[in-house]
Amino acid sequence: MANFLRRLFENDKKELKRYEKISLKIESFADEMAALSDEELKAKTPVFQQRYQQGEDLEQLLPEAFATIREAAKRVLGMYPFKVQLMGGIALHEGNIAEMKTGEGKTLTATMPVYLNALSGDGVHVVTVNEYLATRDATDMGELYRWMGMRVGLNLNSKSTDEKRDAYLADITYTTNNELGFDYLRDNMVVYKEQMVQRPLNFSIIDEVDSILVDEARTPLIISGQASKSTTFYTRCDFFVKGLKEEDDFMIDIQSKTVSLTEQGIEKAEKTFRVNNLYDIENQTLVHHIDQGLRANYIMLLDIDYVVDEDQIKIVDQFTGRIMEGRRYSDGLHQAIEAKEGVEIQNESKTMATITFQNFFRMYRKLSGMTGTAKTEEEEFREIYNMNVVAIPTNRPIIRDDKPDLLYPTLESKFKAVVEEIKKRHQKGQPILVGTVAVETSEYISKQLDKAGVPHAVLNAKNHFREAEIITSAGQKGAVTIATNMAGRGTDIKLGAGVKELGGLAVIGTERHESRRIDNQLRGRSGRQGDPGASQFYLSLEDTLMKRFGSERIQNVLQQLKIQEDDAVIQSKMISRQVESAQKRVEGNNYDTRKNVLKYDDVMREQREVIYGERQTVIMEEESLKHVSMPMIKRTIERIVQLNTQGEQKQWNLRHIADFAHASICLPEDLKEEELQGKSAKEINELLVSIAEDVYAEKEKQLNGQEQILEFEKVVILRVVDSKWTDHIDQMDQLRQGIGLRSYGQTNPLTEYQQEGFKLFEEMIAAIDFEVTRLLMKSQIRQNLQREQSGKRTTRPVHAQPTDNQRKKGPILNQERNSTMGG
Repeated sequence: MANFLRRLFENDKKELKRYEKISLKIESFADEMAALSDEELKAKTPVFQQRYQQGEDLEQLLPEAFATIREAAKRVLGMYPFKVQLMGGIALHEGNIAEMKTGEGKTLTATMPVYLNALSGDGVHVVTVNEYLATRDATDMGELYRWMGMRVGLNLNSKSTDEKRDAYLADITYTTNNELGFDYLRDNMVVYKEQMVQRPLNFSIIDEVDSILVDEARTPLIISGQASKSTTFYTRCDFFVKGLKEEDDFMIDIQSKTVSLTEQGIEKAEKTFRVNNLYDIENQTLVHHIDQGLRANYIMLLDIDYVVDEDQIKIVDQFTGRIMEGRRYSDGLHQAIEAKEGVEIQNESKTMATITFQNFFRMYRKLSGMTGTAKTEEEEFREIYNMNVVAIPTNRPIIRDDKPDLLYPTLESKFKAVVEEIKKRHQKGQPILVGTVAVETSEYISKQLDKAGVPHAVLNAKNHFREAEIITSAGQKGAVTIATNMAGRGTDIKLGAGVKELGGLAVIGTERHESRRIDNQLRGRSGRQGDPGASQFYLSLEDTLMKRFGSERIQNVLQQLKIQEDDAVIQSKMISRQVESAQKRVEGNNYDTRKNVLKYDDVMREQREVIYGERQTVIMEEESLKHVSMPMIKRTIERIVQLNTQGEQKQWNLRHIADFAHASICLPEDLKEEELQGKSAKEINELLVSIAEDVYAEKEKQLNGQEQILEFEKVVILRVVDSKWTDHIDQMDQLRQGIGLRSYGQTNPLTEYQQEGFKLFEEMIAAIDFEVTRLLMKSQIRQNLQREQSGKRTTRPVHAQPTDNQRKKGPILNQERNSTMGG
């Protein structure tokens, strides 16, 4: 471990030396830039852009471009980046994390790599944790970029689609992590390319990077929609299928556990539901409900596949014979069984798209970030995001007095001491920031201070604008501010007049957080830019962290020191070391959990990229989709033929192949069962493909012009893909929830999840192929078809484990989009 730390330290030194060398090169342009007029300085932007287009890379442009924007910052903002800020800017440009202490000017540091990377024209995203900070930085720093001829966009939740697209087309876009993730998901649900808002993800600088990529790494962003609310379809279809006769109206294939209507069954359905063509694309929902009704009534067996218990349908585990509580069949099958058994049909919301921040941000071509506290999570940033953490030195030495922790036997004695300390410091006018881990603690301390007659402000986490106002005034004489440890990130606490002489800002921590990083963040609010300050943590043996780790060992120490009184206190570096070692253990556990979650998420990521890639192909295609649809038809035919030509020829199920062809490809008169006899599997396959090609050619004739054929295929493919993909997300989610139990059977849950997830994905692809084949081949051609976006959807975040930061921010998004969705 010591060698590993030494290696990291030496690596940092080496990087900083290199950065210093580049900084000197930047500084060598200072006089030249200062001598330019405003117009000459502004004219540098088109010159750099031209040089980039002519083949110079950003590394070659860096010294001069950094020097240009540095000079511009002096003229526009009245701020001139220090050498350490130049070094931070280089770290960001190279796709690393610049760890810069509070008050070192991270926002100004970012202007240099933002400007340089924006010269490429591919877009730069500056990401903050909330909309207040995004708006503030877009306004303040935007002034500088606009002066230099760059276009600045601000992307907020309240913006319309057109406004969002415009914001993303800007050279520099300010936004939040949540809005970025949701826009990506929404872009992959649109049905027209003109509805998309984002460009390819190029370069991102994340402010408070540890908060977004560590604390919220596992937060899944979820777009969900209500599945079909009407239950009448299920009951009507159930009534219909109960009146059908096997062999005459439908065929069951026991091997593949599938059931399909015969030509006679199709006619009955068209008559019953008063439709001209059952397989017309507008009847996709009806077909789906009939299919599930057939499965529920003729394949799913009571007391074998499921039981009826307390008026609910409960699934029986085929391996153990036990009831699988809380599990439901997906794709509307559960509702179809509920209709069959006459119990209440329950509605379900459907997850239509989901992604975690971990997976979203890894899609950027280049990713960087800045924060005051990242070194403790260095391994995670390197292994998961391929980013190194570089600790940038402070411009002035830190003179803050960080005192060893104070330990009390009980919570009561600890809080009594905290209130006494606040009173003492408040009397001399020193500003105090009291950090708490939980909201309840801040309320408790507030009550105690009220009793003690100490005026104070409690940070209200519900309003970011109010939050910033309280945090900025926390450095004034006599101010007492109670805040959760994470509150006020991104906002400086500047000292008021006469405060330096009183010892600067005093930070009092009322409990150690399970992460050292959060404690360091709280400490770092004091002692900015070489200001004086002090920090002190108050602990008790009844604190959560102390109870979980090391409390017994510390209790023994107290006993040895014969400290038994309730208000006894011990101040020792040994206690601080014990606490730090407990924190390291918790951090290690949390990192292992995040790493494990990522391995599961990667299965879904790969599948999502395949589906979204295919959707993009369909949406972007401007000539013909025959290269997509014909392979789907051929794969479907091949699967059906393969499934029904197993074993010796006399055992082949030619009847089922013919039924499939009649139901999904052609009319009965186009293919008789006798025509299949005596042929090899390959010949049967070729015959069906030939018939399908003829039907496809006929469809092309019915539509006038390539444009209408293309639109018809887009409608069919997008509807099927979106419907099957949302069902697949549900299935994967259910698989994930139950997979952990596999470890009891001495199997690796991750391996099982990967294998079963792959199998489910293949089944989904087969289902997409089959449905597209049936709809393309059997639909009546109409020229007024509309593409439909999948679902009336509510966009909402679902938090894996809400951190205090997440609670503070409240609901990220709650929007509704109106359209229609089938079962």
